[in-house]
Amino acid sequence: MSNFDPNAVIRGAQLTVVGAVRALQNPDLIKYEHYKQAAIAVAAGLIIRLVISAPILLLKSGLWFLSYFISLGSVTWVDKLVSRLDFIAQSVLQVPFFLMSLMRYVTPTLDDLFMDSLRWVDYTYARKHQSDDRRTLRAMYYPNLRLYSTQGGSKSRQQASLDGDIAFLRRFGRRAAMSLVVYLLSFVPVVGRFVLPAASFYAFNKAVGPVPATAIFGVGVFLPRRFLVVFLQSYFASRSLMRDLLEPYFSRIRFTKEQKRRWFRDREGLLFGFAVGFYLFLKIPLLGVLIYGIAEASTAYLITKITDPPPSPAYGQDFAESQTRWKNKVEFLKLPLENLDAQNISWLKMERTRAVESSDDDKNDGKEL
Repeated sequence: MSNFDPNAVIRGAQLTVVGAVRALQNPDLIKYEHYKQAAIAVAAGLIIRLVISAPILLLKSGLWFLSYFISLGSVTWVDKLVSRLDFIAQSVLQVPFFLMSLMRYVTPTLDDLFMDSLRWVDYTYARKHQSDDRRTLRAMYYPNLRLYSTQGGSKSRQQASLDGDIAFLRRFGRRAAMSLVVYLLSFVPVVGRFVLPAASFYAFNKAVGPVPATAIFGVGVFLPRRFLVVFLQSYFASRSLMRDLLEPYFSRIRFTKEQKRRWFRDREGLLFGFAVGFYLFLKIPLLGVLIYGIAEASTAYLITKITDPPPSPAYGQDFAESQTRWKNKVEFLKLPLENLDAQNISWLKMERTRAVESSDDDKNDGKEL
């Protein structure tokens, strides 16, 4: 099965809705510190947007003033320049999305929101299955995950936070620079029309394979430049959003770079479907910062569907490696929407089974000797 199978993308989109509904049922969500700060964030967002838009507003004001002395038909280039600058800020460089993502590194409440939502997911799962045989239920996620440190070994909390800030700024700066270069190259005569389709082929070749990527390239040659930019940036921004939303999990369960690459690779279709839905809602002016909190809370629900419950830190040495492959992927993607809990396999139950099998093997080896 392809990692970017359409069924996986659709199931990810379904989890966007189910996760958001589950998150909004948490009575503590609207009381949470994140939403106490949300009003301040919205006000700050207004100020930031005004600062970013100041050059464009000045140009428009100047155009309005000049219209009393010069025919508007002779300064239409100003309108085009204003429109293009706004498009570059909003869609090419994605400044609003950057500022929203930066919020995670300014306030620690999103990490707390994730953990509190994970506790709520465990609670609702136990309540839903309170009449079932406890031996058939999955283990809880929150009790053990909260025991893991987020500081990364010997690093102080401040140093770990600074490293995260620098990595985020580098990642976003590199992507913004590449996006701007590709966009400018698309204006080169003759070959420019192939730049964005070629970038689309490069982006999707590894994810969906050469045949669909070639089809995207062929269609992209005939599509407007703006449409292709929005299409590509939505794809990359959704992937970036998903990585940020999963940060509370990966800050506790330590994966190597290679292990994390395989973890994402095995789940990329579902993760894209989950993230792209929230990304579209994040683009709503002013409300985006509120949607971001709901997305983080929903990610706690997502984790319980695509990973095993973590063991206690004392027994977690090999846990990260065991999670690089999504064991119940095929079964989970086939489940009806109303029965998504059916494939929650208990990590502790699996460990007991392995321990019993290992013990039996040892006994058999002893008999043979």
